[in-house]
Amino acid sequence: MHEQFKECIEECLDCLIECNHCYDACLKEKDVKMLAECIRLTRECADICSYAASAMSRGSQFATEICILCADICEACAIECEKHSSHHEHCKKCAEACRKCADVCRTMAS
Repeated sequence: MHEQFKECIEECLDCLIECNHCYDACLKEKDVKMLAECIRLTRECADICSYAASAMSRGSQFATEICILCADICEACAIECEKHSSHHEHCKKCAEACRKCADVCRTMAS
């Protein structure tokens, strides 16, 4: 069953990794307060990506709905990370991974 979700699972896991990296890197920046929303959203995005990959891998009957939610959260995270991407490479990479994951999740869910 999970074979039909293979690409989406992989994108969710890639996004999870980039979000975790961005989260950790943001916490080490000088102006952490300016990055508070980025930190919050990368945590939330990593969590939903992990859950979406898990749900798809076990063939959850709710995989479509979870992937739609995942795409929405990834999109919000990408928008926030893009605000900081000119100063922080980790935010740029995170935004790119989030956009790609959102696109693949939406395609899978349609």
